[in-house]
Amino acid sequence: MEELQQVAGYPLIQSVLLQVSILLAIELIWNLCEVLFIDAAPAGSLLLHLLDWVRLHKADVDEKARDVLQSDSPAEHRDYWDVVVSYVLQGRLDEARQMLGKKATLTPAANNIYKMMDNLLSKMPFYNPGGTQTLTEFDVKWRHWHEEVDRCLQDNSFASNQHLEVLCKILLGDEDTLLEHKDLLGTWYHFLVSRLLFCHPTVKPTELHYYAQSCMTMFLDSRSAPEPLDSILLAAFEFDIHQVIKDCSIALNNWWFVAHLTDLLDHCKLLQSHNLHFGSNLREFLLLEYASGLFTHHSLWQLAVDYFDHCLEFGRVYLELQIERVPLDTERKALKVLRICEQRQMSEQVRSICKIMAMRALRNNRLGSALSWSIRAKDAAFATLVSERFLQDYCAKGTFSDLDLIDNLGPAMLLSDRLTFLGKYREFHKLYGEKRFKEAAKLLLSLMTAKIAPRSFWMTLLTDALPLLEQKEVIFSADQTYELMFCLEELTSSLNTPSSDSDKSMQEEDVELTKVELLRLALSRNLAMAIVKEGTVET
Repeated sequence: MEELQQVAGYPLIQSVLLQVSILLAIELIWNLCEVLFIDAAPAGSLLLHLLDWVRLHKADVDEKARDVLQSDSPAEHRDYWDVVVSYVLQGRLDEARQMLGKKATLTPAANNIYKMMDNLLSKMPFYNPGGTQTLTEFDVKWRHWHEEVDRCLQDNSFASNQHLEVLCKILLGDEDTLLEHKDLLGTWYHFLVSRLLFCHPTVKPTELHYYAQSCMTMFLDSRSAPEPLDSILLAAFEFDIHQVIKDCSIALNNWWFVAHLTDLLDHCKLLQSHNLHFGSNLREFLLLEYASGLFTHHSLWQLAVDYFDHCLEFGRVYLELQIERVPLDTERKALKVLRICEQRQMSEQVRSICKIMAMRALRNNRLGSALSWSIRAKDAAFATLVSERFLQDYCAKGTFSDLDLIDNLGPAMLLSDRLTFLGKYREFHKLYGEKRFKEAAKLLLSLMTAKIAPRSFWMTLLTDALPLLEQKEVIFSADQTYELMFCLEELTSSLNTPSSDSDKSMQEEDVELTKVELLRLALSRNLAMAIVKEGTVET
């Protein structure tokens, strides 16, 4: 079973290892570009930066040194000399001296030659950019030290100790000796930096490409072609920025690296000489490509918006095209997309999103959500449609759904006449519930006389007036009662036309006639009471 699990997980492990190797390569290239293009270190300082670069990306020596130092007898450990040589190859001479000191204490007879090697290591000069020493003075001092190392080798000072003699040859920059330690160097660019350290410490940026090409040729097998990473690093050492970008675009599996590297170089004013023959500049072109790729991802699409914002020429056009392709799976996601569009005054996209969500909510009979989206879209026609559905729902159930939304419409109710009616009709119900009958009666009448209420809803409004007409206290004045009577007669005259009766059953007609008779009776009674009351008040 365990073997099956290992086999099943093998492709996943391979994928993870591949991703790690790509990330390490990206970091390697990025750091080298920082050294060569952005820091643009001059001769002397350049080598110090390259040493830091190699140490950062060849850190296995520290792990090996830890194993050696934690052993019972570090100087007798099988990796002891590998650690010492690795330290020297990376220019970490103080750490190499500390390691050699452990060996010297174990072999008192060879103490003199260990002291001699320690002396050579301690004397090796390193350029100090912040010091008072000029580059020429440093070069003279380094040559004197180099001659001293050469004399020690010529005098066979270390002939009795093979390992120290190898160290002396490395300090002298002997190419054959350096190449014998390919396993410790690991890469041709480590070989390049070590060779420069011990042969050409004042190398100029313009000379790098020559040494890089020769080191790669010497280090790599002549029968095999260079890897893509080798070509990219060589192009960087040749200070060919555009070739680096081109090779990275081909070799790496996405646009992330080239987009960000180009952006950085562009901000450093290093890409001014290169313009595309189409569209925008190289930086914007690569950022647009990368952001477009992000938009296809289910969770990273929001990051792409920021990239488009930083593309001043075509960013907004791309964003408008891509935002319409984002699937609005949930209301939460739709709100995210909507917020992005609203922040950028993309009014057409805002309306489109709101209409889509409103239609979806209406199909699912979620009237409150549909109304909210239609108001947000400022779509009067759709708001009217949803308001009609609310009124139909009220007629069928006798109650309103989504009361919180209707109660808080505010100025939004002015979007359409039907929405205004819905809001005002709900206000009538609130006034009635609070027993503010006179205000409720006035509002109900105004809805009919101002023609805000749809004709199909007049009978419902008149029916709502019945409880007010039946109150002991006179609610409607004589004039208001006359207006209600006029509305009732206008409604009944339209109901008596043949076309309106064709779709109704006999039972429905009887109900309508009963309502009309009740209303006429109530209105007549209320009119009489109102006339008596008003006449009494006047006298």
